[in-house]
Amino acid sequence: MDNRNKYDSATVALEKLKEAGYVIDYNIELEPLIANPSNYKIDYVYRYEGDSNPDDENTVYGIAEKNSLNKGVFVIGNLSFVEGKIRDVIINLEIAHKQEI
Repeated sequence: MDNRNKYDSATVALEKLKEAGYVIDYNIELEPLIANPSNYKIDYVYRYEGDSNPDDENTVYGIAEKNSLNKGVFVIGNLSFVEGKIRDVIINLEIAHKQEI
């Protein structure tokens, strides 16, 4: 479910996801996500862009571990500026998410 701008800001999206049980911060607890990306799926995607500058873009992901109750969030700026394994993981998870909807 792609919920583009369902909430007024990334902060509100994070608060609502936390209320829904997305309590792990995958920006901090990144290792399990990178080590076993096939164990995870994206449930929610919220994209936000700056009023006048596309470089102000950020995306909030609601991510759940499959076959587990573990859920968390990952927040990233413009994905095209990110390098390394996490970029590949998020892109592949987002592709799988889009195929589900």
